[in-house]
Amino acid sequence: MNQVNQANQANQVNQVVPMRPVEDHLADILRTVRVLAPLELDLDQALGTTLAEDVTSPVPLPPFDNSAMDGYAVRAEDVGTAPVTLPVIDDVAAGDGRLHALGPGMAVRIMTGAPMPAGADAVVPVEWTDGGTARVTIGRPVTKGNAIRSAGEDVHSGDVVLPAGTAIGPAQLGILAGVGRRRVLVRPRPRVVVISTGAELAEPGSRLAPGQIWESNSYTLIGAVREAGGEGYRAGIVADDARSFIDQLDAQLVRADAIITSGGVSMGAYEPVKEALAPLGTVRFERVAMQPGMPQGFGVVGEDQVPIFTLPGNPVSSFVSFMLFVRPALRKMQGRPAEPTPTVPAVTGAPLRSPAGKRSYLRGVLGPGGVVTPVLRQGSHQLAALAAANALIVVPEDVTELPEGAAVEVIPL
Repeated sequence: MNQVNQANQANQVNQVVPMRPVEDHLADILRTVRVLAPLELDLDQALGTTLAEDVTSPVPLPPFDNSAMDGYAVRAEDVGTAPVTLPVIDDVAAGDGRLHALGPGMAVRIMTGAPMPAGADAVVPVEWTDGGTARVTIGRPVTKGNAIRSAGEDVHSGDVVLPAGTAIGPAQLGILAGVGRRRVLVRPRPRVVVISTGAELAEPGSRLAPGQIWESNSYTLIGAVREAGGEGYRAGIVADDARSFIDQLDAQLVRADAIITSGGVSMGAYEPVKEALAPLGTVRFERVAMQPGMPQGFGVVGEDQVPIFTLPGNPVSSFVSFMLFVRPALRKMQGRPAEPTPTVPAVTGAPLRSPAGKRSYLRGVLGPGGVVTPVLRQGSHQLAALAAANALIVVPEDVTELPEGAAVEVIPL
């Protein structure tokens, strides 16, 4: 009987679970993650968020005709025979709320942004004049409308200036303030906690004990989270112990919209993430047909069904996995299009090799003319080579060799 059990166990070990395509793993992730609920924020907190409402302008922009330059407000027909000299009857500064008017043969000195006086239909730039204050000599004629910003020429009252789904950057903050908004309804930046696992890991800045390395993955992943529009939080290092991992995970769930782990998901004897999460039945561990980054896990944890991405521990593997799977998920959580990380076309600057049956993401340098050249070191542990790259070269599963000059797709970093 023992021999039969041993044989069955050996058969189970020898069974090779088919690898899943990259697209299938990503599709599962995007079906699972949810768009974050909207909340109202002050403008000074809204940078990097995504609009959850259409924003309209309650007034035309500009709200009144105003001068685009420092100069003199005139009637164009009065300076058609320039050079001419006109009396200066008034000054108008920006923000002046008084009513101003000029008659035929007169000029009003006006500053940039100041409202146009009634009767004026053009502004003569001060550079075209002698700069007079009582009388001004104008050396060049102007046409009607010269240097005037007309009411509503940028935005009409009631126009949608920003639709829902717009990512809020500096220019978007400007137009929100420009239409009088002090607060705005947005999808917030996802709060993402990163947990690194491994007994061999030490905090940067500490003294290394024999067999240790400094932990780097969490810093890479936190940077990637922030670059993708999220708020990243580093939870520190967990040793190769499933109980310690669960305790850390429980402590972090209260502040997380998503969790990323690195390490502990492969086929080794000490895999705390897999050991802790597999019994829950809500996290799936599988092999994805990619290199680097084949061992992957994804699911949800906690009462609030928080998405958890369990990434491999090699530095390059975890970063590539983030770009392919976590980045698109964070975009969906922010209310942005749920789509794969975009690629751009390029041509190879050197021959490429790739294993059969896996989609390779080779580190490369994308240069002028769209030529991408692989870096010399392609190991999944070689972080310095990743730091020297600015692109991932995508080699399909059914391609094992590409000559120099071949067309490829690359993911810009």
